[in-house]
Amino acid sequence: MNHLLFLQNLGAPEIIIIAIVILLLFGGKKIPELMKGLGKGIKNFKEGVKGIESDINADDKTTTTNHIDK
Repeated sequence: MNHLLFLQNLGAPEIIIIAIVILLLFGGKKIPELMKGLGKGIKNFKEGVKGIESDINADDKTTTTNHIDK
C-alpha cells in the first residue's frame, strides 16, 4: 500500500503534464478509442459484479427457504 503514496502529491500541474504526455504518445485520434475501450471494460466489470450479486442473493433465498421448509 505504501508504494502508492506518491499519488497523494499529484496536483493540477502534474496532471496536465501527464495528459500532455499521453496526448503526445497516443495522438488525438487514439485517445477516444482508448476511452471507449475503457468504458466498455468498466461496463462489463459492473455487469459481472451485478451477475455475481444476483447469484449470491438467489442462493441466499433458496438456502433460507430450504431451512424454513425443513
